[in-house]
Amino acid sequence: MCVTGPAAYRLRSREHGLVAGAHFVLLLAAFALTGIYGPESWQNSVAAFMWALGPWWGGSVHAFVLRARLARPPMAAPPISNPPISVPATPVPPGSGPWNPWGTPAPPAPPVSPAPPRVRMYGTYTVLSTLGEGGQGVVYLGAGPDGRQVAIKVLHERLQGTKGHLRFTREVTAAKRVPPFSTARILDVGFEDEAPYIVSEYVRGPSLDRLVRANGPLNGDSLVRLAIATSAALNAIHSVEIVHRDLKPANVLIGPDGPRVIDFGIAKALDQATMTSGVVKGTPAYMSPEQVSGLPISPQTDVFSWASTMYYGATGRQAFDGRTVFQVFEAVLHHQPDLRELPSPLRGPLAACLDKEPRNRPTPAELMLSMAR
Repeated sequence: MCVTGPAAYRLRSREHGLVAGAHFVLLLAAFALTGIYGPESWQNSVAAFMWALGPWWGGSVHAFVLRARLARPPMAAPPISNPPISVPATPVPPGSGPWNPWGTPAPPAPPVSPAPPRVRMYGTYTVLSTLGEGGQGVVYLGAGPDGRQVAIKVLHERLQGTKGHLRFTREVTAAKRVPPFSTARILDVGFEDEAPYIVSEYVRGPSLDRLVRANGPLNGDSLVRLAIATSAALNAIHSVEIVHRDLKPANVLIGPDGPRVIDFGIAKALDQATMTSGVVKGTPAYMSPEQVSGLPISPQTDVFSWASTMYYGATGRQAFDGRTVFQVFEAVLHHQPDLRELPSPLRGPLAACLDKEPRNRPTPAELMLSMAR
């Protein structure tokens, strides 16, 4: 009974419960008979036999029934499968918008457009594309608030501190006073993340450098017109007491209405803002002897660079060349280029402009008169 009872509870078996109950009833009957008839009666013998038979009965049940049930491997629980829940589709009424009694089909959904790219701004000017990159900075094609196209030059130089910003702004603002004929007008100046930028008039056309590389040297009247227009631009720049300091073929744009000189005043603005006016800056092949030697700069410096630029436009070669920068500097200081290839109206003026001594060079106004005769 002590075995079948717990087994019946553990196995949750009705049959084993009945066996345990029957065993318990026989035990009670044996005790009852012993108390009623005494130890010597035959009834007591039957009760004793029943009592002895009890362990045999429980052992048999344990051996043949309980043991087999307890040793049986547990049955795996049947997998619980959730039947798919079908949600009835909500009918979509035909048509879109308010009441649609005719059942016309709904118009197709508009296409999803990707997020627009981040617009880059410099002040109130929007960047449209990149025009090019040089030693001083990157030039972008931009648009002003009124939609007018402009050129935005972002300089590589980083100006730290309020004084540097003020000096740079002052010098570039002074360049805005240059008369606009034969130059690209400066429109604005500012700073973006410590990077100075200059906004100027956009001139649609290649630089003299690119034009000569693509189509070869200029000749005849086109070369004379270029020389007169650029000398007039220098005269306008010098009239407001500004020296270009970096005149070269890349800074002469051939626009639809004639040549334009650009980037005037930037070199001085950087010198003033960074306090490095004693450092030699410029493009070696188009620098003047005084720039190479570190001597004071004057308007005659631009005259020498102008002559080197016109020589390139006429021949496609640099007037002062060399394999190294030092060889170029040596040529600038001591070499005289051959001018026999140039048209006769330009030979005399260019020879005077390439004089190693600044005071012997003509002014831009004198250049215009000599070439216009």
